[in-house]
Amino acid sequence: MDIALLSIALHQGQVQQQASLSVMKKAMDQAKGNAEFIHQMMSATNVKALEHATQPHGCSFFDKKV
Repeated sequence: MDIALLSIALHQGQVQQQASLSVMKKAMDQAKGNAEFIHQMMSATNVKALEHATQPHGCSFFDKKV
């Protein structure tokens, strides 16, 4: 194999590796951001607000006065 072709192949491999690492880093950063968002949403005050938003009447489907 010619030295020039070997050099080109090596360079292409390095570029592919850098691109892969860049994509992986971006995905990891996004996952970290998602985890932080979920953590914030799961705090005690937000859980109560979420419960109230999904069940504003406190699941009172039955008349409690008997």
